[in-house]
Amino acid sequence: MKQLTGRTCTGTAAFAISALALSACGGSEETTETDAALEEGGTITVWAWEPTLEQVAEAFEAENEGVTVDLVNVGTGDEHYTNLQNAMRAGSGLPDVAQVEYFAIPQYILGESLMDLSEFGADEYAEDTFTDGPWGSVTFGGEGIYGIPMDSGPIALFYNEDVFDEHGVEVPETWEEYEEAARQFREADDDVYITSDQGDAGQVTTMVWQAGGTPFSTEGTDVTVNLTEDEGTAQWAEYWQPFIDDELIMPVAGWTDEWYQALGDGSIASLTIGAWMPANLESAVPDGEGSWRVAPLPQWEAGDSQTAEQGGSSLAIPEGAENAELAYEFMEFAGVGDGVQERLDAGAFPATLEDLQSDDFINREYEYFGGQQINQVLSESAQNVAEGWEYLPFQGYAHSVFNDTVGQAYEGQATLEEGLSDWEDDLEAYGRDQGFDIAE
Repeated sequence: MKQLTGRTCTGTAAFAISALALSACGGSEETTETDAALEEGGTITVWAWEPTLEQVAEAFEAENEGVTVDLVNVGTGDEHYTNLQNAMRAGSGLPDVAQVEYFAIPQYILGESLMDLSEFGADEYAEDTFTDGPWGSVTFGGEGIYGIPMDSGPIALFYNEDVFDEHGVEVPETWEEYEEAARQFREADDDVYITSDQGDAGQVTTMVWQAGGTPFSTEGTDVTVNLTEDEGTAQWAEYWQPFIDDELIMPVAGWTDEWYQALGDGSIASLTIGAWMPANLESAVPDGEGSWRVAPLPQWEAGDSQTAEQGGSSLAIPEGAENAELAYEFMEFAGVGDGVQERLDAGAFPATLEDLQSDDFINREYEYFGGQQINQVLSESAQNVAEGWEYLPFQGYAHSVFNDTVGQAYEGQATLEEGLSDWEDDLEAYGRDQGFDIAE
């Protein structure tokens, strides 16, 4: 149930307290519209692909008689957002709750497509509940709260120890060593690649972020897109081009059946990916149990420890959702309530400070990862995320046109440098069309 006592008695914030409130203060319990919705029961539809929400939905139903959570996977990433956008435009078929990654939130806010959760009391979590990055993403400048953070995604190197050992390849600590390892795998076995990549905007922006790049910036309506002169972007493009030219990476897109199969049979030896990956490996790559490990992210300079974030998601309520009050109760359960432990037990990486700092979480041994205490590596990564990164206020659009621009480099139709230039041109034109002042 929702906890309101401290907040409502201060009288310092505006909350949507319903006519069902039994009393204001003095120790009596209050009932909000969301409490009433929970008491009444009903069905909510949740669109999400994050696997640990299955356990959360089951626990929420068990704790709240008369409530049903219809958890629907309408696709992962762009496919999910396309379906969500179509429902928003049609004004029908909307879910009550939608998984929205942090990079995508600003675009939905600008389109006035997400509910401000302040009216349900979400501002009680403004301080000391979530890590700064996820909370900053859902508050978007502090003028509203548009999601409940669900996880965070500091990146690390996930690798198949058995494959590395079989081919006598050392786990790389620098990007120079990583390229050496990639060439060793290709020389040793035609079927094994150090990783896969068929062009992914999220992967590219993460690696540019770790390289110290800051190609995007926004101040009010002033937007800068600098993919052609930003040093970190150029450093990544120069480094990664030989991986494409020399066929060092498996040309398979992430989150496909072929990708999961390759993770299980060892033909993909490693991933540089966010801390939310363990739950996905455990649920979708059972053949990899006992083989995978987690190591610090390779560095541009030996001895450095700079990392970045990748992905991470919130739960949000689309404007027009039919069961917003009950939806909020589910989101609160998943993000800060008992559902958090359900997700941690299933391998999720939290955004809640209390859990990130607990000894139980830091020292937990994961059977899937051969008993490794992987959270020690992932938590260390969370503390070393490079500062200064910004997404565009229309980052969702940026991702949608990535394959038409940078993605052409993976098809041999351009270089990464040329693709980045095309991406910049496209984003600047789109930004102007949307009314932003684009820096020349």
